[in-house]
Amino acid sequence: MTLSRRDFAKRSAVAGAGVALTGSVGVLATAPGALAGAVPEQRGARPRPAREPGYGPLVRDPEGLLALPAGFSYRVITRAGVTKLESGEPTPSNHDGTAAFEGPRGTTLLVNNHELKGPRAGWEYPVPLAQGLVYDPAASGGCTVVEVSHDGAHVTEWVGIAGTSTNCAGGATPWGTWLTCEETEDKAGQNGMTKTHGYVFEVDPHDRRAGRAPEPVKALGRYAHEAVVVDPARGHLYLTEDASGPNGLLYRWTPPAGFRHGRGRLRTLAAGAGRLQAFKCFDSGGRFVDDLSRATRPGTVYGVDWVDVPDRDAASVSVRKQFKGGEVTRARKLEGMWWADGGAYVVSSFAREESPVQHDGQVWFYDPRRRTLTLKVRFGVNKDPERDGAFDGPDNITVSPHGGLVIAEDGEGVQHLFGALDDGRTYPIARNDLNMGTAQKPSYSEFTGVTFSPDGRTLFANIQEPGIMLAITGPWRRQ
Repeated sequence: MTLSRRDFAKRSAVAGAGVALTGSVGVLATAPGALAGAVPEQRGARPRPAREPGYGPLVRDPEGLLALPAGFSYRVITRAGVTKLESGEPTPSNHDGTAAFEGPRGTTLLVNNHELKGPRAGWEYPVPLAQGLVYDPAASGGCTVVEVSHDGAHVTEWVGIAGTSTNCAGGATPWGTWLTCEETEDKAGQNGMTKTHGYVFEVDPHDRRAGRAPEPVKALGRYAHEAVVVDPARGHLYLTEDASGPNGLLYRWTPPAGFRHGRGRLRTLAAGAGRLQAFKCFDSGGRFVDDLSRATRPGTVYGVDWVDVPDRDAASVSVRKQFKGGEVTRARKLEGMWWADGGAYVVSSFAREESPVQHDGQVWFYDPRRRTLTLKVRFGVNKDPERDGAFDGPDNITVSPHGGLVIAEDGEGVQHLFGALDDGRTYPIARNDLNMGTAQKPSYSEFTGVTFSPDGRTLFANIQEPGIMLAITGPWRRQ
């Protein structure tokens, strides 16, 4: 059923400030450099002293890799060119999106994207072309599967898929597989590729045979994919697009009638199966919203409608360019996603001159039941990115089993993992101390692939360049 602008306006008028302020999971915020909706106090209630969130200040790492709060420690699980696959070949570089799954005998299986674009000759450590697991032998990217013990120690690593390109984020499925997303639109014959790219592929960490002769899930469209989540109740898939000129889109894929999700089932779909649609937002007054950067106040709620994609395989025109002005809503740097609290958390990392309003990051929450999109976090433009603690550029995201969100920073200057709570407070979890530049001009790579182990005791994250996977443990507590 289409949620009309008039229906949304009526609903907003009836609900009043409740709809205009926040969704059911509260307004999240970050600071400094971020704006948050105020948390209202109950009438007559005594103010309660708030415990400082987090785990205290970060302690510089004498090894020059990862600063953590006192009492926390890390372990390097994989490092590009240093650790080895079970084949004896080196671990590939440029670690990105990651998910954790329960493995055999108390182990954890981590599926790790490697964001490597273009020909293999351009990279020192591309994903090895494992026999039977290659899509395009000219492409350098793919996924590896890492098995770790219950205490986070490296056990082994193998190739999950090879011959894909620019594997950025992705998403775990409720049936225990990983959807890896290509952030590229290269066609066969372009940039050295022998096959067309820009698709989603499924990787099964539990069954190596399932990945034989990999084929893309063309029903999900061909564009600069970033991340994907699955609505376990309705079967929809939501997907982000990281693109500009024009800005990218948020997509929803609806399965065809009678389709049942499960391991390997997406591969059986025809290229045109189901409906791929792009989002279209409007405010409580029924006015069309052309770009998500227009929202400057956390707690802003938009109604959402969905518009059919004309040519999902982008035979001649990129999907995002197939829509005219006023047909869809756009956003710059639509990146990480995570399904929790009955909906999808969606990140827009930043907006600059290409967008109506500049910012250094937004986190939204899409409620599929209400068909609303609520701004939870907004970062103002960070004027001093070299200052430690000035968070900006959210990218990969996860919902913490200990409360709130954990966000991987991909901004300018210093890079962090940090937490954000419902009441508007934030706290640092880690800082990348690996300087890839010089003492005069330091440079720090982004964090990626933030995810907790199934038991919630270990936080896994990557430093994208050169490509390091880390396991962080410590005295986690409810925030």
